[in-house]
Amino acid sequence: MQDVQHYFVGSHSITDPVNAGRYERECLAVLDELFQKKDVVILSGGTGLYINAVCFGLDDMPAVNPLLREQLLTRLQTEGLTTLQAQLRQLDPEYAQTADLQNPVRVTRALEVCLSTGQPYSSFRRRQTAKRPFQPILVNLDRPRPELYTRIDTRVDTMLAAGLVDEVRSLLPYRELSALQTVGYQEIFPFLGGDYDYDEMVRLLKRNTRRYAKRQLTWFRSQFPVSSYQVSLTDNQSLAVDEIMGLLPTTN
Repeated sequence: MQDVQHYFVGSHSITDPVNAGRYERECLAVLDELFQKKDVVILSGGTGLYINAVCFGLDDMPAVNPLLREQLLTRLQTEGLTTLQAQLRQLDPEYAQTADLQNPVRVTRALEVCLSTGQPYSSFRRRQTAKRPFQPILVNLDRPRPELYTRIDTRVDTMLAAGLVDEVRSLLPYRELSALQTVGYQEIFPFLGGDYDYDEMVRLLKRNTRRYAKRQLTWFRSQFPVSSYQVSLTDNQSLAVDEIMGLLPTTN
C-alpha cells in the first residue's frame, strides 16, 4: 500500500452504510477516471457479491415491505442467527449452499425476498451480465489449506497484538450497525460483555475466520466463469503484480 494507491480503504465511516449497489456506483465512477490514465486496474478483495456487482452488475431484486425487514431484524435479535439460517436453508437451499450464512445482512436480505415473494431468493439472481466498458479477467489466488489456515491464525494473533480488542471496545455503542456484523467484531463483542473468556474469544475468532475463508473459496469456485485463472501459491510464495499481469492473455 506504500507503493500503490488504494481506493475504498478507510474511506467510509461505519455510520455511513455502503451496500453492494452503492459500492457498484462509486467504484464504477472511480474506474471511469482510472481507465483514462491506466490500461489495467486491479480490483482485489474477498467479498464476492461486491466484486460481482462491479464486474457484472447486480440482480434486479423486488421491493420488500419495510415492516417485514424490521420483523426479521427483531427475530435476529431475539431468536438468533441460527434460526434464520435454518429457515433460509428450507426456503432456498440453492442460495444457502454458496451464501455466507454467518453474515446476518445476507441472511435477512435473502429471507425477506423469499417471504415477501413466495419465491426463492436465488430465482431473482442475474441471468445476464451488465455491459461494462472494460473486460474483467478473474484471477483466484489460492494456497494449500494447512498453510492458509496457519497464515490466518498468525494474522489474528498480529491483529490482537496491535490492539484489536481496544478498537472493538471503542465501537461498543455502535455494535448494532450492519458494518460491524462481521467476523472479528462478532466474536469480540460477546467477550467484552462477559459471555466467555479471552482464550475462547481467540479460538472463535480464528475458527470463524478460517470458516469464512473456506466459504470465500467455495463461492469463487462456483461463480467464476470458465475463462478465470486459478493460481496456487505454496511454501510462503507471494505473487507480485507484474507476475499476475504475466498470467493474463494479451487483449486488443
